[in-house]
Amino acid sequence: MNLPEINTNLFKQLRFILVETSRAGNIGAVARAMKTMGFSDLVLVTPRFDNALDDPEAVAFASGAGDILAGARVVASMAEALDGINFAAAVSARLREYSPPVLTPREVAGQLAAQPKLRAALIFGNERFGLPNEIVEKCNVLINIPANPEYSSLNLSQAAQVLAYECRMAALDGAPLSMSVRQPAGDANEIGFQGEAASLAQIEGMYEHLEQSLVEIGFLDAGNPRKLMPRLKRMFARAQLEKEEVNILRGIARHMVGKRKD
Repeated sequence: MNLPEINTNLFKQLRFILVETSRAGNIGAVARAMKTMGFSDLVLVTPRFDNALDDPEAVAFASGAGDILAGARVVASMAEALDGINFAAAVSARLREYSPPVLTPREVAGQLAAQPKLRAALIFGNERFGLPNEIVEKCNVLINIPANPEYSSLNLSQAAQVLAYECRMAALDGAPLSMSVRQPAGDANEIGFQGEAASLAQIEGMYEHLEQSLVEIGFLDAGNPRKLMPRLKRMFARAQLEKEEVNILRGIARHMVGKRKD
C-alpha cells in the first residue's frame, strides 16, 4: 500500500501568531501542538510578560518542543508579525458584524493546502479578550471552530491544536478541497491565485490610499465615516486580492483624485 504524499509547502510556510498572550504555559502548549503536527513558525506579538520564550512554565508546557520556542520570535506589532504574509486568518469564537468571510478550520485548511503560493498566518488572540476588531478586519477570513454551542470555550492551545491538525490532514495528498477555493480553467495544478497574492501590507496600504481618495472626492466623510471602510474591507477580503489587482485599485484611487483636481 502506498503511503500518502505530504505537501511540505504548508509545513514550511504556515505561521502561528499569538497576540498579547497572558499565560506562559499557553505559549509552551501551542509550541507543543505545532510540533506534533509538523509546524514550526511561531511569532508572539507583545506578550503580557517578559522573557516569554524562556519562562520556565512555557518550557515545561512545551514538553519536548523547546526547539519551537527557541526558533520563535517576539515582535512589537502586527505589521512585524505579518511581514511576508499574504493570507491571514483570525481565529475567534466571537462573530463580528463586519468580519471577513467566516470559515471552519477544515475549509481554511483545504484552501491553504490547495494554494502553495500562499504565505499564510493563523492569528490567535488573548486568552480572555480574544482578538480586537481592528486585527480581524485586516484578515482574509475569520475561523470559527464549530464547537458545542452550549459550551464553546476552547483553551488557546486547544484551538491551536485543532487548526494544526486540520492543516496537517489537508496537506496530505488527495485531501478534499474546500468549496470556497477558486478553481479557474486551465492546468488542474493551478488552483487558486492566478497571479501573486498580495501581501497584507500591500492590501493595508491600498485601504489607506482608497480611504484618503474617498475623502478627497467627498464620498467619505472623515468626521462621520460610519461603516463604509469595514464594509469595503469585508468585500475585498472575499476577493482574495492579487498584487496586480491591488495596484489597479490604487491606480483607480489616484485617477479619481486627479480628475477631481482637474
